[in-house]
Amino acid sequence: MNLDTPQLFAIAAALGWASGLRLYSVVFLTGMAGFLGWVDLPAGLKLLQSPVMLGASGLMLFVEFFADKIPGVDSLWDAIHTVVRIPAGAALAAAVFGADHESWAMAAALMGGTLAATSHIAKATTRAAINTSPEPFSNIGMSLLGDSAVPAALWLSWTHPAVFAIALLLMLAVMVATIWVLSKFLRGLVRRVLRRADTAPQA
Repeated sequence: MNLDTPQLFAIAAALGWASGLRLYSVVFLTGMAGFLGWVDLPAGLKLLQSPVMLGASGLMLFVEFFADKIPGVDSLWDAIHTVVRIPAGAALAAAVFGADHESWAMAAALMGGTLAATSHIAKATTRAAINTSPEPFSNIGMSLLGDSAVPAALWLSWTHPAVFAIALLLMLAVMVATIWVLSKFLRGLVRRVLRRADTAPQA
């Protein structure tokens, strides 16, 4: 498959955006697609299809799948991965172009890091808000939605990059609105908890 620049950017955008949601799923699915010959990965991404990388990313994908469905644990997992997902999303996006196209790779890295940050913050904010509810079903439902969104985005970027670009713009609009609304909700919740703590009778 000969990939032109717009399609490469679509793939880079998908890798960056999806890394903010499920980094290990992105690494494993991309590597497995290359390993099975479904796609011809760009040279900078071929490392992902090595057996060692597939084993490591598959193991972490297994751990994340369950950690992301336990209220409280999911928010802790997101907090820890704030320092992992964003630079990884930037690195994966840059690797689409490789060292032979440094300017394009730098642009892709900036785009990938920004998209990873947006999706990660939206995910973490949403899950923190959902965790204020005692029932576990909404938490599991949102986690399964993330599980399915990642392979769908990757597939679209490879097969229908124009459709993916439109879908990405819509998803970004929803995510930015979600961050704005839920951040206000969470700030209000924190203020109410602090006020209750201040007015609680001292032992």
